[in-house]
Amino acid sequence: MSEFWRSELLPLLESRRSCREVTCYRPHTHDRFSIGLIDSGTAQLTGVSEESVQLVAGDVILIPAGHVHACNPDHGRWQYQMIHADETWISSLLPGEADRLFSGISIFRGSAVYDRFNNLNGRLFSNTELDQVELELGIALLECARLPEVRRLTPVNDPLLAAQLAPVLEHLHDADPGPVLDELVELAGMSKYQIIRGIKRATGLTPVAWRQNERVIKARRMLREGRTLAETAAVLGFTDQSHFHRVFRAHVAATPGEYRG
Repeated sequence: MSEFWRSELLPLLESRRSCREVTCYRPHTHDRFSIGLIDSGTAQLTGVSEESVQLVAGDVILIPAGHVHACNPDHGRWQYQMIHADETWISSLLPGEADRLFSGISIFRGSAVYDRFNNLNGRLFSNTELDQVELELGIALLECARLPEVRRLTPVNDPLLAAQLAPVLEHLHDADPGPVLDELVELAGMSKYQIIRGIKRATGLTPVAWRQNERVIKARRMLREGRTLAETAAVLGFTDQSHFHRVFRAHVAATPGEYRG
């Protein structure tokens, strides 16, 4: 079960409330800064290195854009919230303080931090005093920037290598249908093994997983803009809507229709 919140009054922000009992996410990234809240139950958070951290009720997890992660319930009912915000906007709310929050996945544990974000998200879903959200979000994040985290997952993906492989990643992203590995080998002048290892090092994901993740990120943007499911699936090169549904759900833990609303 998931419910999503969006408003034209705060176009750089979206939120969700969800409840799950089974594994629902494969490793993925967001193009926005993400704030996760654990309401009840326990879950396992993994990053690029597959280092696992148990999350418990009351935890707050801050995930910068582009950082690979997956979070799934340990067992039983797991209830959580997730706020996504434009990272440039977040940076503007924290002049001189944002770098620490953007340098890795941070986990905070304490009722005061949780309550700040929980109250903020409650305001979003009730659509009350939305004009105060920007101020309150900035205060809550500033508090996190100055607090010691319980745990930090340092990314092992390599932005410099990603820049070197930009033509390969661009071809992998844009080719329709998906390019065969031989095309990437020829473009990069590397062996198949080097390409697979290089893309994994650069992005934290295998070539196929990275392409699927990028397509889902673009699908979310298109659906937020009001594009239809059929149009979105066709533009992004999915073989059919059933294929689109399966890939989207594995990354978002919701169907495209649920997400679009």
